[in-house]
Amino acid sequence: MPDAGRNQRPSVLLAFRSAVALNRLLDVLPVFGGDARIDRWFTQVPGSRFGLDALAALDRSGAWVMDFEEARQRRFDLILSASPKGALTSLSGRVRALLPHGAGFNKAFGAEGSPALPSGLDPSFLLAEGEPWADLHGLGHHEQLARLTEYCPSAAARAVVVGDPTLDRMRESTGRRETYRERLGVGDRTLLAVLTTHGGESLLARRHDLPLELALHLPVDDYRVALVVHPNEVSERGPHNLAEQLRPALQAGLLLPSSAQEWASVLVAADAVLTDHGSTALYAAALGRTVVLDGYDGGTELIPGTPMARLLAVAPRFTGAAALPDLLRGAAGPDPAEFAAAAFAHPDRALPLLRAELYGLLGLAPPRTPLRPELLPDPVAARPAAPALAVRAEVHGRRVRVERFPVATELPVHHRAARHGAAGLAEQRSAEVLWRHPGTGRWSAAGWAAHVLDELPGCRVAAALLSPERCLLVHRRHGPFALRVLPHRAAGQVRRIDPAAAVSAVYAWLVARPDRAGELPLELDCTVGPVTVRLELGPAGPGEWDAEF
Repeated sequence: MPDAGRNQRPSVLLAFRSAVALNRLLDVLPVFGGDARIDRWFTQVPGSRFGLDALAALDRSGAWVMDFEEARQRRFDLILSASPKGALTSLSGRVRALLPHGAGFNKAFGAEGSPALPSGLDPSFLLAEGEPWADLHGLGHHEQLARLTEYCPSAAARAVVVGDPTLDRMRESTGRRETYRERLGVGDRTLLAVLTTHGGESLLARRHDLPLELALHLPVDDYRVALVVHPNEVSERGPHNLAEQLRPALQAGLLLPSSAQEWASVLVAADAVLTDHGSTALYAAALGRTVVLDGYDGGTELIPGTPMARLLAVAPRFTGAAALPDLLRGAAGPDPAEFAAAAFAHPDRALPLLRAELYGLLGLAPPRTPLRPELLPDPVAARPAAPALAVRAEVHGRRVRVERFPVATELPVHHRAARHGAAGLAEQRSAEVLWRHPGTGRWSAAGWAAHVLDELPGCRVAAALLSPERCLLVHRRHGPFALRVLPHRAAGQVRRIDPAAAVSAVYAWLVARPDRAGELPLELDCTVGPVTVRLELGPAGPGEWDAEF
């Protein structure tokens, strides 16, 4: 590692206490992009119980990280931090800048600093020996400046409203929304992001079973649920321990993005959020997402009159998973973006404004290189679809609606379906419908179906999914059928359903109308999630019967 003491180039020290503060600094770092005159260093300020995993992202990036005790012995040209707490004031810098590490200042913690004051605006943390520690306070909105003027006038005299670089990064990344949704396996479904802050008043602390409730009670073809956990909560619980605590929900299909930058990608991809009082919901509101409140009542952290408090005052209230679809469809009232506008000024200009201010502090001319937020990373690809499902079906004439749920659901269902060779043995034995995608060509489609019906006496239908549109469906009583699953085409879009869901629809229709099984060919309209397609059922021929499978 180079010796900062011997290097004559201007040095910038990015000082952070937690993963939240570090991620905010990483969003700001592009202001120095392309400038070979400046050395960039990182150090972790001790004193936070949430700092255990904050160095992981830096380790992967190869950034220069300096031990805090060594950093205290150096003098830097600029110290940049996103938290005023801890031993920050023991660092020496020619100039110093302080940024917020969230969407405004909406919460107060009575156990630290001045009661009822948010720490980011609290003179207890902003002043050192009676004078402002920072030469620049970069704020996200004029509302924050007015409050800082009230609480700490001397610090407000050094404050500038520059906007929010994290929101700008999210806005710039909306062009990748479909890519993010594809990585998350969303398709045409509604992506619901469940947001939980940290501490005893958080959603996860108050309603630990809520992620599982949502995963088990929302149809898997209509919804995907992602739990966005505050980095402090992840750090305090430990990533592995958190995953183990959420294991039943994860097995039921819950997405758990990392607390670094994936959370922002998920909000870009989301259609709606279910939130507690954490400020992350303001980012979702600014992106135009529907915001639903999970009953935050009687808490002491949320400060009345703040943008977050005003947003939650008008947000529709969550009353249970069963009522959520109607709640989202009927969500009305003030546009959430109106409340977010009170937290984020100067949209899409934060980095240029920050560059001007920080280079002004350094006494350097800023580089002329173009300045644009770095696009958010793709989320980690979602797990493959669950290999076993519980199926509800409604048959009305030749119209069939199918809803599928994780097998652990307690909802009444019509039948169970499983993927042969992928689901567990107990799940395959209890399934009335078994399906399989093309394999190594070891079987013919008919040979495989006969094998499954012989091996698993509880199975009523064995379906060889030969392609997204073509299946061989062998019913134990009614014989083999050729099934075509036609895509829905409209307005230039091609929308398909999972052919395994189509098989469940045919099975439900055969149960309801066994007397019509011989009336081939026939057509059914099948609705799965938001898509309705036409199914064509006819006699199986050599093309289906002898297909290598």
